[in-house]
Amino acid sequence: MRTPLPAGADAALAPVRERLLADARADAEALLAAADADAAARRAAAEEQAAGILAEARRQGAADAEAVRGAQLARAARAARARDLAARRACWEELRRQVADGARALQGTPAYPELRRRLAAHARQALGPGARIGEAPGGGVTGRAPGRRIDCSLTALASRTLDLVPAHEVEELWAP
Repeated sequence: MRTPLPAGADAALAPVRERLLADARADAEALLAAADADAAARRAAAEEQAAGILAEARRQGAADAEAVRGAQLARAARAARARDLAARRACWEELRRQVADGARALQGTPAYPELRRRLAAHARQALGPGARIGEAPGGGVTGRAPGRRIDCSLTALASRTLDLVPAHEVEELWAP
């Protein structure tokens, strides 16, 4: 049970009560101001951190994109080089075929018997007097001696002659 206050005590305590309420309001306002300041600081730190994360993500994205771009360019360059080499190979093979066809066509010319005689003489000289000389498919001759062989066929001679031409001169035939 509480003891009642004497008369006039309410009036006497009013200034104390008002002071306590004013102090409590001031403390509450200070706490709210501190909480607002802390929230603002935390928000600013979070925004700064988010900006840093975003900048790093952009940098990483740009680096990843550059890596992908570089890989794509390298792949495209390799593919272009492969196509270029395939086209050059096809031209080279076509040239070899045409040269071989031209060499085989010599069989039907009046000069072929003399050419064949000279090829047989060359084979005998290279292999010695005991060499066996025979007709090569497509024209020319082949020769055999124990442990040795010589190919003086028209296609082999055409191929070896073509191999003696420097590559840059041959490529000039199909270069733009």
